[in-house]
Amino acid sequence: MAKEGAGGGPDWNGLLKWSLAHGADGTNPPRALSEEDRKWFMEAMQANTIDVVGRMKEIAQVMKTPDDVLQSHGVTPGNIEDMLDELQEHVESIDNANDLHSIGGLDPLLGYLKNSHAGIRAKAAEVVSTVVQNNPKSQQLVMESNGLEPLLTNFRSDPSTTARTKALGAISSLIRNNQPGLAAFRLGNGHAALKDALGSDDARLQRKALHLTQYLLNNKADRSVAEEIGLPNQLIHLASSEDSGVREAALGGLLELARDKAPVALNALPDQDKLKDVLRSRIEGISTMDADDLQAAREERQLVDSLWKECYGEPSSLREKGLVVLPGEDEPQQPPPDVAGKMFEPPLRAWAAPRPSSAEDSDSASGKKDPPLLLGP
Repeated sequence: MAKEGAGGGPDWNGLLKWSLAHGADGTNPPRALSEEDRKWFMEAMQANTIDVVGRMKEIAQVMKTPDDVLQSHGVTPGNIEDMLDELQEHVESIDNANDLHSIGGLDPLLGYLKNSHAGIRAKAAEVVSTVVQNNPKSQQLVMESNGLEPLLTNFRSDPSTTARTKALGAISSLIRNNQPGLAAFRLGNGHAALKDALGSDDARLQRKALHLTQYLLNNKADRSVAEEIGLPNQLIHLASSEDSGVREAALGGLLELARDKAPVALNALPDQDKLKDVLRSRIEGISTMDADDLQAAREERQLVDSLWKECYGEPSSLREKGLVVLPGEDEPQQPPPDVAGKMFEPPLRAWAAPRPSSAEDSDSASGKKDPPLLLGP
C-alpha cells in the first residue's frame, strides 16, 4: 500500500529518504526495488502530476459551451476569468501554446474577445498575448484564424480601458517580427488607433501605445505613416508627462526619430523649439531630484542627454553636472536603454515560472480562486 504523509498527501519526506537510501545522490550503489517500493514511488510521483494537455482540453470544451448552458450550470463570468487565468499559466510553455490550436482551443479563445463581459475580453486578450509572444507558429495560427481583427476592434473602441490595454498588448506580441501581422495592422488603420491611444488620459494605455510606437519607428514605412499623422508632436507632448514610464517611452521614440539621418526624415521632429523647451524642463526637473529619485530616473537621465546630443550636437548640461552617470554607475552603453524592448521580451515559458503580481497589470484585487468545476458528460 502506498505510504501517505501526515496531511494525507504524498509523503515527500519519505520519498527523499527513499531516494537517498537507493543511491539517488550518487554516493550509494543502486538497490533492487521491491514491488511495494516501486508502487509507492510511482503513486507518490503521480499524486502531484497534472495532465496539462488533458486539462487544456477540458478548458477548450468549456470555452465552446454556449453561455446559457454555462449559466444553467452555475458558471459565472468570474469563473471563466479564473479558468482563463489557469489557461494562461499552461500556455507559458511554447509547446502547450502551439497545442492549443490542435486541441480545438484557439478559435473559442479568440471568440471570447467578443464576449459581453469586459473582464473576459481583457483576460482572453492576455492569454492570446502569451500564446503568440516570441512564437512564430502561433502567430501564424492566430493570423489564419483572423484573430487580429477583434483585437484591433477592442483596441480602438472597447468601452473598458483595461480591455483596450490588454488588446493592445496582444497586438504588440502578435505583430512583432511578423510581416503578415504588420501588414494587416497597417491595413486595419492601426496607426490611427495608436494615435488615439496616445491621447488617452490612462497612463497604462499610453505606455503600451508608446512602446509599440517606438518599435514601429524602426521600420521606414511605419515611420513615414507616423510622421504623416502627427505622432512626433504627440511624443514631444508626452515627454513632459507626470508619469515617468510615459516620459521614458516618449523620449525613446523621439530618440529613434532623431537618429534617422535620411533626408526624408529632416522634418520628423518639426517643432524643435517645443522639443528644446521640453528637454530643458526635464533637465531642470532631474537636476532638483533627490538621490533616490535620481537612481529611479536613470533611464530618463540617459535618454534626455542622448536626445539633446543627437538634436543639438553637444552634451546636455546633465553631463556637466555629473547627473548622466552617477557615482557607482557604469557608463551607459550606446545606444541608451531600449525602453520599448522590455515590453517584448519573451515570457518565461516554463510551467512553474513565477508570475508578476504588479498592481498595475492586475484586473482584480482578489487572489486566484480554485478553478471552476467543469461540465460533466
